[in-house]
Amino acid sequence: MENNIDNIESTDSIEAVKTDMDSSAETTEAESKQLKPMVRERKVDKLGRSYGTGRRKTSVARVWFKKQDSSKANFTVNGKDVNQYFSREFYNDEVKSPLDLLITETEGYEIMSTVKGGGLTGQCGAVKLGLSRALLCFDPELHGILRKKGLLTRDSRKVERKKYGHLKARKVTQYSKR
Repeated sequence: MENNIDNIESTDSIEAVKTDMDSSAETTEAESKQLKPMVRERKVDKLGRSYGTGRRKTSVARVWFKKQDSSKANFTVNGKDVNQYFSREFYNDEVKSPLDLLITETEGYEIMSTVKGGGLTGQCGAVKLGLSRALLCFDPELHGILRKKGLLTRDSRKVERKKYGHLKARKVTQYSKR
């Protein structure tokens, strides 16, 4: 009989614990509804520059963006003017696409970028992503515009490695039955 009484007391305490857990779950749901959406903060260093890193294929670009009072625009990549570094018009337009969306010609800015690795296509994509991220750090309100145009998405495609027994990544020698 005593065992049954102990069991009853223990089941009562288990039910009490369950009800406590249920009420705590309700409070966390109520608290989560009251939580505000994520607010992006402006990230600027002492010199008024924002920073962004971009990657594409094997290229890595580091980009600093600074807004200037004058209407002078200065965009350098590895110490050269962007028009010199990316001599083909396609690359030039591609790199400047985040700026075309957001900045009018009367506004001045200074962009300094360093890029390593890969070829011109990869470097162009890396600088473009880095510039988009730097603009986002400078003005978080631009997130919706940049996201809609696909400028904040990293292109993760890379060259597939060569496998042993194959001529290239997937190419194999011709099979001969006889």
